[in-house]
Amino acid sequence: MNFYDSDKMTDLLKPHGYQLDDNEDDADLIVLNTCHIREKAVEKTYSELGRIRDKINTRKANTGKKSIVAVAGCVAQAQGKEIMKRSPWVDIVVGPQSYQNLPELIAKVDPINKNKNISIDFPTIPKFDQLNATIEERGPSAFLTIQEGCDKFCTFCVVPYTRGAEYSRPLTSIIGEAKKLVDVGVKEITLLGQNVNAWSSKGLDNENWGLGKLIDELAKINELKFIRYTTSHPLDMDIELIKSHRDNKKLMPYLHLPVQSGADNVLKMMNRKHTSKQYLKIIEKVREYNPKIAISGDFIVGFPGETEKDHLSTLNLIKQVNYAQAYSFKYSKRPGTPGSVFLNHVNEDIKNSRLYEVQELLRSQQLSFNKKTINTTMKVLVLKKGKKKNQYIGRSPFNQSVYFSPYANNENLIGSFLDLNITEAFQNSLKGNIIPNF
Repeated sequence: MNFYDSDKMTDLLKPHGYQLDDNEDDADLIVLNTCHIREKAVEKTYSELGRIRDKINTRKANTGKKSIVAVAGCVAQAQGKEIMKRSPWVDIVVGPQSYQNLPELIAKVDPINKNKNISIDFPTIPKFDQLNATIEERGPSAFLTIQEGCDKFCTFCVVPYTRGAEYSRPLTSIIGEAKKLVDVGVKEITLLGQNVNAWSSKGLDNENWGLGKLIDELAKINELKFIRYTTSHPLDMDIELIKSHRDNKKLMPYLHLPVQSGADNVLKMMNRKHTSKQYLKIIEKVREYNPKIAISGDFIVGFPGETEKDHLSTLNLIKQVNYAQAYSFKYSKRPGTPGSVFLNHVNEDIKNSRLYEVQELLRSQQLSFNKKTINTTMKVLVLKKGKKKNQYIGRSPFNQSVYFSPYANNENLIGSFLDLNITEAFQNSLKGNIIPNF
């Protein structure tokens, strides 16, 4: 979602004379877009601000020009005043619901009086109503936010406090932006939301639509070839969406469905409102409708009160699901969340040990899934050039990176769809050869 927000801020600023610069030493404006989901990300924010301070001081000494520094995103939302206190060289702090005001905030910066501008309100007019800037370029694949915020209030999570209550963009707003993306060459769209499958809106028939119907409507855009979505919550996984994975050929056979733990008492403490058995039933139903689908997930290891028995339950659930890929983290105490004041926090050494076991199991499952693709044919969207000479990188329907080299090195294949024969499989990627069209 931060990638999407960064793109939208770029779109907003271009009409005001700004353009992207790869060299921050020359930048008139530096925007640091931040994440608050884990403690490490917050620490990185302040570390990066220290580095930026040195950059802008050097620029001012050499040229006499002062770069404007803005901090955006969820750390800005959660720690706006603290940022200004710890990093007084910051000019603007703007939250994820207010960045549509960035051009106005920049215009108010006064380097002489050193005024500070903080915008972290949750506006009554949704920001999407004010984000109608022209989309100039994106590449073959793009993100599209359709839902923000969360009403689930998991005890480990800061999202309800930094992104606000659940909000679904209207159908016409989403379709309009999707068509703009396609007009600039986008072939694949990933729909985004904190709980993306909680999206609902009045449909074209004046009935209430869910994510499944939205995806079916987007699939009618001819030039849009691949559709993905993330991140889902088990409570919002309805039969309509599951059927879309069977019936809609543009919807990729990949589902990211976080469970967080395999132990019911831990899930209860997390306020997840589902059990491990209910989660497994959803996975079973999804695979009933699409046996080839790749399943991904999230795991938090070492949540307060987690016992060795709970840890073994998580390992057991992982074995039952057999993930194609998954993300796993040690529990990180987030200020302001209920989990931060829970008792019985797990020892760091135990956390590390349990995380290692979870990740080793997940890695073995991912490698096994990747190896099963060897000698199969995949339609791949070419995203960019690789690091090696005459190498390209594409993405498979199952969300794997695929490396390949064309027979001729004088053609630009970015944005193309190619049939590849998969020849090798690695932990995080595949290698293939183009199947020639004779």
